[in-house]
Amino acid sequence: MVFFEAKDMGIYDFKVRDIFGKSVDMHEFQGKVLLIVNTATGCGFTPQYEGLEALYKKYKDRGFEILDFPCNQFASQAPGSDDDIHEFCRSRYDVTFRQFSKIDVNGDNESPLYTFLKSQKKNRLTGSDIKWNFTKFLVDRDGNVTDRFSSFISPEKIEARIEETL
Repeated sequence: MVFFEAKDMGIYDFKVRDIFGKSVDMHEFQGKVLLIVNTATGCGFTPQYEGLEALYKKYKDRGFEILDFPCNQFASQAPGSDDDIHEFCRSRYDVTFRQFSKIDVNGDNESPLYTFLKSQKKNRLTGSDIKWNFTKFLVDRDGNVTDRFSSFISPEKIEARIEETL
């Protein structure tokens, strides 16, 4: 388990590993609006990649980034390697937004980034744990986690909120 004081941390204080294994400092995204999503390639929500890519293409020139974190914690729906996941997303959904190495979003081995995100925006019905693939966190240009959307909320349904945040 990762222990830290969420009040002392900010989104830009983390380092993550991209899908190619390179360390990425979250400072790289400072000043941008972020949509951070835990994904899976074999999930009923996997077609949301199409909507995510459409949002990315529409708003990337205005400072919008999508950060895709594959996660195999929910019914083993992201079983492949990072390379397998990247190839699937590129060939099936023409994904061009940033993808990161597979992580855990809950439990003893959860990513510190997700520990932070969950501490900032709890689900009003279920608490802090991520309940399924394609949970989305919206982060404003100042690094504030402004919204948390469940898997059932499609990318198209949050477009207005993204537009407001930009």
